[in-house]
Parts: sequence; structure tokens; C-alpha cells
Amino acid sequence: MKVKIKKLHPDAVIPKYAKSGDAGLDLTAVDVVADGNTLTYKTGLAVEIPFWHVGLLFPRSSVYKTGQTLTNCVGVIDAGYRGEIMMKFTLSPYAQEYEIGDRIGQLIIMPYPRIDFVEVDELTPTERGTTGYGSTGR
Repeated sequence: MKVKIKKLHPDAVIPKYAKSGDAGLDLTAVDVVADGNTLTYKTGLAVEIPFWHVGLLFPRSSVYKTGQTLTNCVGVIDAGYRGEIMMKFTLSPYAQEYEIGDRIGQLIIMPYPRIDFVEVDELTPTERGTTGYGSTGR
């Protein structure tokens, strides 16, 4: 799939897969804005997510070493958004910041179905039914 990408900053790095078969494209920080106990990392990039697709932003698995947490857990880039890709992290008391030029997250672009809800009086019964949290007994 070809996706249009625009550099908004001269040091922006076009995302790429670290290894063959990886799901996420690595995103690199070109700037950081501190605001209290949050840091917003800027990538200097804007993408044109194809219609009926979504861009999902995830922290890298090594984020646990930094003491940072992505504030919205998973970022969503809708197809109509043309602004800069940014990732906002909350800092723990022992946080270690990413440096400019570090890989800060991953972008996954996926198709999604168009959903049209149909209101009904009853849903199809299942073995699980309405049991929720801890329903398997573990």
C-alpha cells in the first residue's frame, strides 16, 4: 500500500519497519514540548491515511525502561487528519525522557469496516452471555 507522507521538519525521519515482518513503522522524535508531567514528542511528519483506514499510534515495547506512559494508550489518526503526528506521554517520578532522534513509537495503518447499527429487542444468545470481567474464573 502506498501512503502519502509529508515532512514538516527538515530532520523528520520517514517511518520504516525495523525488521521484516514487523507490524509497526518506527516514529522518531524531532522535537519535544514539556508541560508539567507530560511530554509531547513531535515527529515532524503528516500522513494521508487512506479512506476506510485508520492510523494507530502505539508506544514501543521498550517504553517500560523510560517510566513514561502514552496518555491515550493508543492514538488514533483518522483519514481526514492532515496535521503533525505527535505522541503525548505522562511521566512517572523516575521517568527518563527520550532524546531528539530517538524512536518514540510505532504507527500501524489498518483497514476498518463500515458499521451500521441495527437496533433489536434481543441479541443472539451465547454460552458466555452477559458475564464480564473475570468470567473465565481466572
